[in-house]
Amino acid sequence: MIRLHHCPQSRSMRTLWLLHELDVDFRVVIHPFDKSLRRPEYLSLSPAGRVPALEIEGERMFETGAITEYLCERFSPDRLGRSTGSPDRMAWLVWVHFAETISQHAAALTQQHVVLYTDEMRSPTVMKLEAARLAKCYDALEARLSTPVENRDYLLTSGFSAADVSVGQAVYMARHFRGLDGHPEVAKWYTRITERPAFQASLPMDSERLYAQDFYPAWED
Repeated sequence: MIRLHHCPQSRSMRTLWLLHELDVDFRVVIHPFDKSLRRPEYLSLSPAGRVPALEIEGERMFETGAITEYLCERFSPDRLGRSTGSPDRMAWLVWVHFAETISQHAAALTQQHVVLYTDEMRSPTVMKLEAARLAKCYDALEARLSTPVENRDYLLTSGFSAADVSVGQAVYMARHFRGLDGHPEVAKWYTRITERPAFQASLPMDSERLYAQDFYPAWED
């Protein structure tokens, strides 16, 4: 049995979506997004007290990029993953891990808008800088998705993969702070991948949402 430790609307949603795409048996253990992740029993699974943590056959993993690579190599090396001999292997690795570049900016904005609990702790300057950095990430995706090749419906020429899952989940988070206006190819790709049943199955119930709003604009100085 695979057991995923998950906080709704966090990076662990990336692994949850991937598990649904893989169509393997797994169980989800939902944790609140709070200090309970610092308890010793959870730190034995994820030493930094973060999600996701994955338990599989008596072993445990953390870090979404590593989990994505392992699960694809084991369960779907050439459908959701790209094996070593694939022409798209290098691009697959790049885009799977580019998701974390997007996520670090979305996480900084989540801290500013959601986690910090008094206005005095928040910084309009940080909000604007991090939102601008998300726009730069969208620029990179727009350039990739605008490349004039056949079948550019997804990040890889060879079709849908875990790269779309990883980056798509990061964009799902980022859109709470920076919209896709001005990035038409990214918007079309995002609509395409989020229509998938596995993405829909990974969405939180209303009672589980971390974000009380669909969009958080940067504050004015």
